Amino acid sequence: MENFSQLIVGIAIGGILAYSLANLVFHCKLSAIKKKSICHSRSSILGEVTEKVVPLLPEFPYHMKDLVFVGKGIDYIVFDGLSRGKLREIVFLEVKSNSSQLNRNEQMIKECLGAFSVRYEVVRVNY
Repeated sequence: MENFSQLIVGIAIGGILAYSLANLVFHCKLSAIKKKSICHSRSSILGEVTEKVVPLLPEFPYHMKDLVFVGKGIDYIVFDGLSRGKLREIVFLEVKSNSSQLNRNEQMIKECLGAFSVRYEVVRVNY
């Protein structure tokens, strides 16, 4: 009977230790996930702010009045020279910071533009 009691106590202690270890591992992983999420969120917010601020920088090559902010897929459509009455070119502009890369959708847009699959279309709405 004494061996059985020791077995039960041993199992209980082992269970408590296993639970404590699993709980510790879980909280460490949860902490790492939270940190990663916060870093990703900060990076996204910084990217969005950069998109909107970059035209204010002195080295930005286009006039502010020639920009139309889009924000999804591409950041700006630039009608270069339009504000001065002489349109030279239309530029689809994506702003990237540091080493960020084009995402899948941005890459598809770039490829489509490279293949000249672009047109002008008017949609009329009658009231």
